[in-house]
Amino acid sequence: MDRGFRKVRRDLINALQNGDYLHAARGSIEVKNLLATGEVSVGQLIEVIGACKGQDHSCSAHHSVPGIAVHVLKKAGWYIKFYFIEPDVWFISVHR
Repeated sequence: MDRGFRKVRRDLINALQNGDYLHAARGSIEVKNLLATGEVSVGQLIEVIGACKGQDHSCSAHHSVPGIAVHVLKKAGWYIKFYFIEPDVWFISVHR
């Protein structure tokens, strides 16, 4: 497992535990972000993230802000898309 992924996972879980997360505004938020709608709890999301390995992670530049890395975790049917703008994590998608 690559060290970059481990740091991303650790920082993501810490942000969730500390309440340092926000949701990116977008259409279809009720379908695309189950954390924002309350259908998925922080604890449930941490369990999914904790089970992720390096092969479940990908990263690419944000479509409109190339300096921001957008991370995607795909695990057990889950799709979690997010980026960091200190001190927060911004969730784009959290859905199955």
